Amino acid sequence: MDAESLSDTPLPSLLQGRFSGPAEFAEMIRMAFATAAAQGWREIILSDSSFEDWPLGERVVAQSLNDWSKSGRKLTMLARSYDELLRRHARFVTWRRTWAHIVECRGNTSISADDLPSALWSPSWVFQRLDLERCAGVAGPEAARRVVLKERLDECLRRSSPAFPATTLGI
Repeated sequence: MDAESLSDTPLPSLLQGRFSGPAEFAEMIRMAFATAAAQGWREIILSDSSFEDWPLGERVVAQSLNDWSKSGRKLTMLARSYDELLRRHARFVTWRRTWAHIVECRGNTSISADDLPSALWSPSWVFQRLDLERCAGVAGPEAARRVVLKERLDECLRRSSPAFPATTLGI
């Protein structure tokens, strides 16, 4: 397929309502990044204790992030630790290095893993895992859902500090 026919291909709509299970969770993330690229979301916030079970290292996610990456975009990430992300998601680490000027990574070890939202926020759609063990939660575009999640993420971000540098300076 050429680029023109790809742009004419409609995207499946993003989930609205409950989701459950690792496969549905991973597919929802893939679709969110594809939609972000297609619709030009200006800002995305990702939050999770470690991102270890997110499909961030997949080729399709990296391509969606490349397609999304333009001037004026901003991705904020919040985690307790980025160690598992560094170990499991090499493509994402490379993408983050390339696009460091639009990616801000924050760490917050003072909040428990259970209290740190596992979520994606955008100005038009959000999801949040409410049961990490079963990988279950809710998603949707409702304004009230977006506002409540954004307030919670902002509070966690206020108590965070810079983390996961794009480059490591050595001697």
